[in-house]
Amino acid sequence: MADVQHVQTEQQVEQEVQSLPRIGSPAPQFEAVTTHGTIRLEDYKGSWLILFSHPADFTPVCTTEFIGFQKIYPQLKEMNVELLGLSIDSVNSHIAWIRNIKEKFGVDIEFPVIADLTMDVAKKYGMIMPEESSTEASRAVFVIDDKQIVRAIIYYPLSTGRNMDEIIRLVKALQTTDKHGVATPADWQEGDRVIVPPAPTVEGAEERMKDDSLECVDFYFCTKEL
Repeated sequence: MADVQHVQTEQQVEQEVQSLPRIGSPAPQFEAVTTHGTIRLEDYKGSWLILFSHPADFTPVCTTEFIGFQKIYPQLKEMNVELLGLSIDSVNSHIAWIRNIKEKFGVDIEFPVIADLTMDVAKKYGMIMPEESSTEASRAVFVIDDKQIVRAIIYYPLSTGRNMDEIIRLVKALQTTDKHGVATPADWQEGDRVIVPPAPTVEGAEERMKDDSLECVDFYFCTKEL
């Protein structure tokens, strides 16, 4: 009987893992109570969305992150990107913490925060890491595009705050890829050269090496300016 129960548990875990969002898959739909009222994922259709989770209100690392997210929020909005936070705390807790951040740090948090007491959204997005904490959400970041497709996923441990510059860089890279059909190299920043997808044929590879608009190290590695 114990072996059967063990197998069932493994099967349940596998089913849960398989149902979690992956890069390129539709973002799980949800309706949730937030500090700005009830919000649905479909409300963001037509704009990009950064959905991020934090472990708990009134904690120091999370406070620095909220200040950091607010700092980049105006720039994100210029890029047609919205912010939506989440933790397993109540709306009252969120409101009290947001008011505290404004009072103590002089920063007004303008984006909504989901009160996910039932863990419904957190479980749909795989934000709970039982080995680290079964009652707190991890520091997860989901980049969802204007068609509500998951484009990037980043996880951080509870002890490590996120890098806001990297989040901006990531979204700019994804939007550049969509607009120009290119890839971006390591450490790419806006204005840097981009990578042209490899030619699919031998003839195409030969032609590419003769293209004066490209800088080619070899047929598979060509870059250009936008």
